[in-house]
Amino acid sequence: MRPLRALAALAITASTLSALPVVAHEAVQSSTARPVLVCATDAATRRAFAREHGAAPVFITAREALALQPADPSWSTPRCMTAVEHARYVSAATTYARAR
Repeated sequence: MRPLRALAALAITASTLSALPVVAHEAVQSSTARPVLVCATDAATRRAFAREHGAAPVFITAREALALQPADPSWSTPRCMTAVEHARYVSAATTYARAR
């Protein structure tokens, strides 16, 4: 398995397990695909991402990910999020799920 795919699978699993109520809520509201991967910002990761997906990585913040609306356009190439931003996203999503 390629390192980027392994990292992506781990990120998807971790975010799915840690924010399950939010993911389920988003899946019901939106059918558009907006994959987000946890990516490092070093040159090797950027090259691997470009090789895998055909474009340079575009990074988003936790705030941007949480602000996505069902009506927002989807994207064809996955977006990236740093590990720090992913931790912020999980924390915010968990807080949101507890408040509901």
